Amino acid sequence: MRSRTFAAGLLCLLAALDPARGETPPRRSAAELMDVLMWNREPVGGPFALIDQAGRPRTEADFRGRLLLVTFGYTACPDVCPTDLMEIGRALTLLGDAVQPLFITLDPEHDTAALLAEYLPNFHPRLVGLTGSEAAVRRAADAYKVFYETSPRPGGGRAIEHSAFVYLMDRSGAYLGFFPPGTSAERMLTILRPHLAARPAPE
Repeated sequence: MRSRTFAAGLLCLLAALDPARGETPPRRSAAELMDVLMWNREPVGGPFALIDQAGRPRTEADFRGRLLLVTFGYTACPDVCPTDLMEIGRALTLLGDAVQPLFITLDPEHDTAALLAEYLPNFHPRLVGLTGSEAAVRRAADAYKVFYETSPRPGGGRAIEHSAFVYLMDRSGAYLGFFPPGTSAERMLTILRPHLAARPAPE
């Protein structure tokens, strides 16, 4: 009896120590994730499997060969999201097709493909919106070191507190850097033009 009790206790202890079998570790704070981005402490970006505004499955491989501007937000965002999307749209008008913008929603329950298809053309016709399951969106956000938390709104719906960077990825999908919230189209152009002039690396 003692041996069975000891064995059961040991299994419980191992489960608690094993993050794959125990509880999910706490989410990192906005400050911790900002530190990762500022000092390149971890890889940024990576694989994702989401759905675009036309309802088509999309992965990161679909966008190889072009510079990417990747931003995370939600359609009900009252300020920073529409401001940044407006500046991205202005930059795209001057840059042409060599840069592909991606808007990944942090509110997939509300932001359906149909809603993204209605929302994004207000800023630029070439914006690709991506949604998916809560788990798929969380994986994408974690890969890009995005902080976000949701809370209910008094009148219904939910508010989302989130970091608001525009990530610049090279033609192979590697992370180059980020633009802070409110970056103007002119500043984006200054940073992007040398990357556009650089010849793509041979495959």
